[in-house]
Amino acid sequence: MKIHHSFSLMFWRFFLFTCLIVVSGCEFRAEEKETRPAEEIKVSQTMEADLTLPPLVPKPTAERAAKKLVVKMEVIEKEMEMTDGVSYVYWTFDGTVPGSFIRTKVGDEIEFHLRNHPDSKLPHNIDLHAVNGPGGGAESSFVAPGHEVVFNFKVLNPGLYIYHCATAPVGMHIANGMYGLILVEPEEGLPPVDREYYVVQGDFYTAGDFGEPGLQQFDMKKAIEEDADYVVFNGKVGALTGEGKLHAEVGETVRLYVGNGGPNLVSSFHVIGEIFDKVYMEGGSVINENVQTTLIPAGGAAIVEFKVEVPGEYILVDHSIFRAFNKGALGVLEATGPENERIYSGKTQEGIYLPEGGEIQSMPISEEEIAASQPPENLSKQEKIEMGKNVYGRTCVACHQAAGQGIPNAFPPLANADYLNEDVDRAIDIVLHGKTGEIVVNGETYNSVMTAQNISDREAAAVLTYIYNNWGNNGTEVTEEMVKAQRRSN
Repeated sequence: MKIHHSFSLMFWRFFLFTCLIVVSGCEFRAEEKETRPAEEIKVSQTMEADLTLPPLVPKPTAERAAKKLVVKMEVIEKEMEMTDGVSYVYWTFDGTVPGSFIRTKVGDEIEFHLRNHPDSKLPHNIDLHAVNGPGGGAESSFVAPGHEVVFNFKVLNPGLYIYHCATAPVGMHIANGMYGLILVEPEEGLPPVDREYYVVQGDFYTAGDFGEPGLQQFDMKKAIEEDADYVVFNGKVGALTGEGKLHAEVGETVRLYVGNGGPNLVSSFHVIGEIFDKVYMEGGSVINENVQTTLIPAGGAAIVEFKVEVPGEYILVDHSIFRAFNKGALGVLEATGPENERIYSGKTQEGIYLPEGGEIQSMPISEEEIAASQPPENLSKQEKIEMGKNVYGRTCVACHQAAGQGIPNAFPPLANADYLNEDVDRAIDIVLHGKTGEIVVNGETYNSVMTAQNISDREAAAVLTYIYNNWGNNGTEVTEEMVKAQRRSN
């Protein structure tokens, strides 16, 4: 009898528990939001799209219904700066690289107007990866200089998508800067954040090497071999540094819409000093969390979000790291606000960790290369400056940056630098023999390694003359005799 009673009690408990699960499940399913096919979403009215130039982003779409959205873009071929002293004829959408940011939402009907400026030399078109249709719109948008085409499509899939020119040769049009991002938000919009920015990486192929001055031409052979001279954010070296750096306040959440125009290289996108709280992988609906570096394929995108906990400068890089420090894929997000020593206390003791080791490093170069780089004639001061600019672009720009501003907490500035201007012989000695240990420049302490540069006396004199005659420095002309004297003294 006791056994029967116990079994009966267990049965009813199990029954009630099962019913509770079923009821809870029914309630959960009842609360789930029903999604409707995007093609069935009706638009309410017509509005012109608010397009923004990089690194800005249009306002979110969460508060509006789906609309007929009129997008107007113009193809412009124009010469612009690639880096200090180097220019390039870019092919652009709306005059910038990347082109304007397009923000839509699921269900929008897009009326796309593409104009090709009368001064353009070539026809162009646009392939939007957000389009379901032949060529992503490319087949319908081929437009000659001085003409305009209009085509229509409905956005069906939420996500962040690349757009680019797809006129033959497709790779050349992309390599010249013809790409940008189109965001398709879900019906309810993306969750709100404090700051949003627009960043696109691209690789460029020029006839001259990195930093070689003058107007550079596109090099098809280098492009085919994927031998990029420049890998940059937003179209040029330093686009997101100096006056172009991004900003946030401590405690704010930052969302970066990051694309990779390519045409060839995959991006290993990373923000030094931050961890991505969320990554919308490949710009889609799958969210990964607590990510250090995210891969962005050529022709792809990702959305990354993080909260800024402490003030300082956070460096955006392609973590294929020589691209960052030697080819230009580097930007800055400056965060201002109160310190938080519970999270980051800064230096708590003296000392230095040197990944390169404590010894002065030497840059390898053959005697033949040194001899070949030394022209026979004496150089005027202006000729030294021109030669020095080229040497600087090859050997110094990665660490000290295009305008001599250096990299905070890593490499000291050369611009208006008291340490440099106080003692020219000391500066020559550092270029020739390197330096390790602590120095103070413009009131800031730096503790790192400067490698010894195996360059000729003439190149050393030229690059120092270039530095001393730029960026607010004292105008010193360094001679080969001064360099020789320092070389003998060590």
